[in-house]
Amino acid sequence: MNEILIAVIPVVVIGIICGAVLVIASKIMAVKEDERFPAVRECLPGANCGACGFAGCDGYAKALCESPDTPTNLCVPGADAVSRQLSEVLGVEFADVIEQVAVVHCAGDCTRTEDKVSYEGIESCAAAKLLYGGKGSCTYGCLGFGDCAKACPKEAICIENGIAHINTRLCIGCGICTRTCPNKIISLVPDVERVVVTCSNKDKGIKTKSVCSNGCIGCKKCERVCPSSAIKVVDNCAVIDYSKCPDCEDFGVCAKNCTTGCIQIADLRGQHRFGE
Repeated sequence: MNEILIAVIPVVVIGIICGAVLVIASKIMAVKEDERFPAVRECLPGANCGACGFAGCDGYAKALCESPDTPTNLCVPGADAVSRQLSEVLGVEFADVIEQVAVVHCAGDCTRTEDKVSYEGIESCAAAKLLYGGKGSCTYGCLGFGDCAKACPKEAICIENGIAHINTRLCIGCGICTRTCPNKIISLVPDVERVVVTCSNKDKGIKTKSVCSNGCIGCKKCERVCPSSAIKVVDNCAVIDYSKCPDCEDFGVCAKNCTTGCIQIADLRGQHRFGE
């Protein structure tokens, strides 16, 4: 019996000492949390999409509490409602959120382009891109396997006629699809915009035309007719500067004069503006 006690007592004593040390260390080394953090975090939607530029909602909430210069209007999915709640909790002036929606810069569906190979691999855009840039004749376009649709938290994306389509009525502008697309043909634009370039091909016009009837051929006609100088052909593909587009004196003139029809007029009102 004495032998057992001799073995057990030292272990118990060491355990007590270690426990006491841990308790003291937890008090001394404790990181004080801003009392406002729980309330700020409660305002955020919990999407953890990274649209705000921080590592999830916790990261954004921490930045808001620690830095008074952090804007309260960075949560695009939460829109004005979240920004208003944050401003009330933090006691700062309300800042309007620029609501955004995702747009696919490709309209090369099965009626406008063709496959160059018969793909029988993993049903994934990322995997297909590793094989000669995908199955499509245009290596810049939508790969069509729906990695973006699988990643979308709101089921706002579907694959139809071989390419991705976004239902802006469901889109919250989280930007997850933009980071998921291997060809980077999805971008976020303010949902007040009405003109979109549906092509991402950077080859010269004659080559682009040979693989897709919808592709931008870099003719620069849109540049010449745009009264606001909002469109420029960059790397053989038209790009819209949306900061200038609202000043357009002749709305839609670029789309009306587009040689291939890759510039389109669209209603991009997102979930936050639906019904306006």
